[in-house]
Amino acid sequence: MEDFNKDLGNNNEDLEPEDEESSGFELYDWIQCFISAIVIGILIFMFLFRVITVDGSSMYPTLYHGDKIIMSNLFLSPSYGDIVVLRADNFSSSPLVKRVIATEGQTVDIDFETGIVYVDGVALDEEYVASPTYAVEDFDGPITVPEGCVFVMGDNRNASTDSRTADIGMVDERAILGKVYFIFFPGTGTGDSRDFSRIGSVY
Repeated sequence: MEDFNKDLGNNNEDLEPEDEESSGFELYDWIQCFISAIVIGILIFMFLFRVITVDGSSMYPTLYHGDKIIMSNLFLSPSYGDIVVLRADNFSSSPLVKRVIATEGQTVDIDFETGIVYVDGVALDEEYVASPTYAVEDFDGPITVPEGCVFVMGDNRNASTDSRTADIGMVDERAILGKVYFIFFPGTGTGDSRDFSRIGSVY
């Protein structure tokens, strides 16, 4: 009986290293899965999303100078109210951030005395603008948006170069790099402090 107990004890001792080895393999599997998930997440983010830094105040008060925003061109189909990042090679070598005001086939007109923008004869309810639209630029309306194009404007209407100017005009949808979804990290604007409560959706 003593020999049997000794043998049993020895068997138990033999099992302990195996249990430790099994736990080690399990921990390794968890770490491997965690690292793989991080890598996959980074790859998805790199290919589907892009971080853009806002340069200037043309989209104030929605976006501040220095805001880091997340955009994506996934399932991109510009519509009224979308904030988009676009190329305007005739005006700037850097991407611009503007808001879509009208799409193909729609007619834009602006009453510069009252600052009201009309699309298809209906006044827009633009709670997002810094002030009414008084700056005429090169605009001579009404203007109908051509096929495959959009009419864009900055929210800071009187300090924005946009579709009202000949250098930008109607924007070909193929020049749109993506739609802006949210503020990733707030800029300081014209001040010295950051308002972290602004992080989140821009809509």
